[in-house]
Amino acid sequence: MTAVVMAKNSNWDPAVSKLISSLKEAESLSDAQEIEFLRSLLESKELNALVNVHSKVAKVGKDDRLAPLLSTSMQVLFEVLELLSTRCHLSPVCKEAFHLFQNPHFQSLLCAHDAIAQKDFYPHLPEIPMEMDEDEETIKIVQLVKSNEPLGATIKTDEETGKIVIARIMHGGAADRSGLIHVGDEVIEVNGINVEGKTPGDVLSILQNSEGTITFKLVPSDGKMGQRESKVRVRAHFDYNPENDPYIPCKEAGLAFERGDILHIVSQDDAYWWQARKESERTARAGLIPSRALQERRIIHERTQKEANNQDAKTENDDFDREMIATYEEVAKLYPRPGIYRPIVLIGAPGVGRNELKRRLSARDPEKFRSPVPYTTRPIRHGEVPGREYIFVSRDKMEADIANAKFIEYGEYKGHLYGTSAESVKSIINAGCVCILSPHYQAIKALRTQQLKPFIIHIKPPEFDILKETRTQSRAKSTFDENNSREFTDEEFQDMIKSAERIDFLYGHFFDEEIINGELATALDKLVNSVQRAESEPLWVPVSWVQ
Repeated sequence: MTAVVMAKNSNWDPAVSKLISSLKEAESLSDAQEIEFLRSLLESKELNALVNVHSKVAKVGKDDRLAPLLSTSMQVLFEVLELLSTRCHLSPVCKEAFHLFQNPHFQSLLCAHDAIAQKDFYPHLPEIPMEMDEDEETIKIVQLVKSNEPLGATIKTDEETGKIVIARIMHGGAADRSGLIHVGDEVIEVNGINVEGKTPGDVLSILQNSEGTITFKLVPSDGKMGQRESKVRVRAHFDYNPENDPYIPCKEAGLAFERGDILHIVSQDDAYWWQARKESERTARAGLIPSRALQERRIIHERTQKEANNQDAKTENDDFDREMIATYEEVAKLYPRPGIYRPIVLIGAPGVGRNELKRRLSARDPEKFRSPVPYTTRPIRHGEVPGREYIFVSRDKMEADIANAKFIEYGEYKGHLYGTSAESVKSIINAGCVCILSPHYQAIKALRTQQLKPFIIHIKPPEFDILKETRTQSRAKSTFDENNSREFTDEEFQDMIKSAERIDFLYGHFFDEEIINGELATALDKLVNSVQRAESEPLWVPVSWVQ
């Protein structure tokens, strides 16, 4: 029977065929029912198909004809998508390729390719323990060549034993690349110097004074599983310099960054110190940054100190308490979709000129750039046309529509309600146009939603002297005067600057761009460039917007 089966399945793997043949010899030694189960398992089409696939995959790298050209095809794909996104308007072929490469089945195929090329399909098995006497310890000797690059490991004193142990391994660093040093390893000697009774600072001095090859004598830890990088990307909402941080475990291991930088969080294993690298430096060694929990505690502590020392700061912080504490925001890339444009939201202090910028942008291409007509409950003024400047409604009507969630943003000014209806914004977007909004800054949180996906720009005033000079030269009329019959006062300029600082303090982490409106023509050019970026480039947005 076995011979017949094998003849019909000549494509079986030789090892499987050999196992089937050996079952005949084992029939007299084992339970017949178990033998029959094994035979049916080994003869199943599913198992043989899996073995066949595994055999072919295992040949990758051994057979030149099957050797992969690269193991990072997904990374190449994302780079190609970024390039194509800026050229979709040039060629139908580019547009077709752009949509094809976003197909999830195509991307899954490339993911499988990379997994095979990196041999990520091999199981991660624990190391086989060495047989030894109970009183003996396994010792390993590790040698690393010292260079200008830090070793990429931090040490600490174990609280229970008082011994020096490896606290963390920095992703991409020399220690990580060696694969020989692991978190929890006990340090016995460094370059022949016994470290018993020494502090981490003493060991660090030994390392700093060593040249060439550094030899570690270590007692291996129990867990030695390889570190796997997470795929989390965040936008930083604060500046950080490890040189100024007295609490970082190792200043040399820290990563400096500025507000707005995109960081790849490669490890969140430590509750207080994450490992990260800048997204623009993908091959760099990871560095330490404060975790979200640690940074939030620092902000709360700083705020408490300000409240204790300065009553004015307390007033400012009372407002800030109502906003989320800005540390990191998880982000992903949002790719542009032909014919569907993100709304452009211009935020700024009263009088800074955002409405004038909106008007001039719309005048460049009225068919493309459109603004919804706002609603208001104030009386119509002389020269105004209903439906042009405003849609005039009764207070009862507008309050009812607000209660029914028909407005994406609204507010009250001098006893009158103003707002933008959700339907008017949707109709502009659905018509294939760019919707331009310039609401009050308090509307930011209501507008920044997954449904709208707005591109938010903060229009800021220049410093006082330039602000006064440019407004005087252009004979700008004060927006604080209902009749627009006089120029701005110095006090109004100062209020404008203070208001911009306050907006940045409260909502700066929500802005995609900042434009200083000194010379109006220059600011308009920057606005046009920003709008073009929002239309054509993949940009970082909250991760929930692309899920």
